[in-house]
Amino acid sequence: PNPNTTMFAHSNRMAIGIACAGVTAWGMSHKPAPPVEHHEESKPEKLGFIIAGAPASGKGTQCKAISERYNVKHISTGDALRAQVKGKTALGMKAKGFMDAGDLVPDELVMNIVKAATEDVADDQGYLLDGVPRTMPQAHMLKDLGIDPSAFILLNVPDEILVERITGRRIDPVTGESYHVKFFPPPAGEIAARVYQRSDDTESALRTRLVKFHENVAAVKGFYSDVMVEVNGNQQKAVVQAEIMAGVDKLLAKKKHAH
Repeated sequence: PNPNTTMFAHSNRMAIGIACAGVTAWGMSHKPAPPVEHHEESKPEKLGFIIAGAPASGKGTQCKAISERYNVKHISTGDALRAQVKGKTALGMKAKGFMDAGDLVPDELVMNIVKAATEDVADDQGYLLDGVPRTMPQAHMLKDLGIDPSAFILLNVPDEILVERITGRRIDPVTGESYHVKFFPPPAGEIAARVYQRSDDTESALRTRLVKFHENVAAVKGFYSDVMVEVNGNQQKAVVQAEIMAGVDKLLAKKKHAH
């Protein structure tokens, strides 16, 4: 046989093999990795969590603690979307098209952006999703994309408490620091004089958001019932944190035992 033809066919096969490997990884297939990359086959499954909590439920504080304890990266849907648009990725450009037209970004595209964000996480790190799923179809899409969390953490805080937390919140425009007129007042003087209340930190705006939040949680709660960690968020931060971690540890131990 002609050596040039043989070489061309061989390089073609290699190119096709590499391309297919890339498609498999992007398509989230559960097939084993190509034989060349033996380490891929033994790579442990990424640890994944989802967290849900209303505005002012203390979710930000708990996300930080969870991230540190379990070595998971906090991924908010909004941040993931903005990163893809800023990075001018194929997914980002698709999303930008809808946003520029004033349309909502379709669920399927948002879920793929979330999936891409979980894949960008370091090999030895897991993920903590915040902001999805909000509907049952979204929950199914995430599952189809291979996102099957080990825990769904839900912070419950009574609406009246949330109203008090939100309406008393004040922001320092210089540092971005959050204060509260009753629970954590800004230092007297210059800082106290410059703090302001966000335009959407009003009771009416919050109650509208709470109606939507409760609808979202009710829609997906049953889907994640087997991995639900429901915690009373109206307690001291340290107590809330301890209860979250006790619930998560219990689920992880159960999962490990099942394997």
